[in-house]
Amino acid sequence: MDPVINIRELTKRFRGRAVVDHLNLVIPRGSIYALLGDNGAGKTTTIRMLTGLLRPDAGAAFILGRHCWNGAVPLRRQLGYVPERPRFYDWMTVGELGWFTAGFHASGFITRYRELINHFKVEEHVALQHLSKGQYAKVGLALALAPDPEVLILDEPTSGLDLLVRREFLSSMVGLASEGRTIVISSHQIAELERVASHAAFLSQGKLLLSGTLEEIRSRLLRVRLRFDGTPPETNGIAEKMLEQEVSGRQWSVTLLDPNRNALANLHYHSGISDYEESTLTLEEVYCALLAGKGGTP
Repeated sequence: MDPVINIRELTKRFRGRAVVDHLNLVIPRGSIYALLGDNGAGKTTTIRMLTGLLRPDAGAAFILGRHCWNGAVPLRRQLGYVPERPRFYDWMTVGELGWFTAGFHASGFITRYRELINHFKVEEHVALQHLSKGQYAKVGLALALAPDPEVLILDEPTSGLDLLVRREFLSSMVGLASEGRTIVISSHQIAELERVASHAAFLSQGKLLLSGTLEEIRSRLLRVRLRFDGTPPETNGIAEKMLEQEVSGRQWSVTLLDPNRNALANLHYHSGISDYEESTLTLEEVYCALLAGKGGTP
């Protein structure tokens, strides 16, 4: 793995409360890495520290080998960032905004910006205040991509967009990653990012619950359903941790983290057990199970 972003024990507190709590993540080159969690999970605070807008209280983060706080200024030439609610000079036209922003960047910015605006089918002569939410979001993405960054960080980029616009926006991320860019996307829309993400990290109340490739995450969680006679089955040793358990009549269901395959095989063929079924979880189901396992509320 070629790490592009390295987060080590990153911590930020507000009024004594840890909003990001000793976070550790390694994000490889060319990945579409989803930071997933509800509002208040610590996603935006993490992104603000990655982009050099917020100084951590402890730990550190590095992008392309540069310290995100100490090296924030030179990093901005290699980093594209779209905040959750981008705000521009809305009295400007789309073209004027490009020319204005080009003054802060190296040569080539305005050419790439115009190519991107044309690709996104946004007209240059239209004032920003007259754009739809989807078009406004595309302008923000064009500004972030025009410097030709190696890393793109998006904070809730599809918030408030129509379903079709959200899908189009996220699908475009796959093409950008195929060009070698590393993309970090923060969102609480977990089901949508499952279609495009290669990696994911689940956050809750500033803490990391689970991270890895989507294949690794799916392989680590398993839902088992069965019917039993008499008493519910013995659960000792069937997994590293049971996240959810439900008994309804003679039906028994459990969600397991890092299941013990030998123990499950014994359970499957145990006398009194019937209708045994195993299934993998969607990312949204994974998040709900992880929250239930830590005593949270899905």
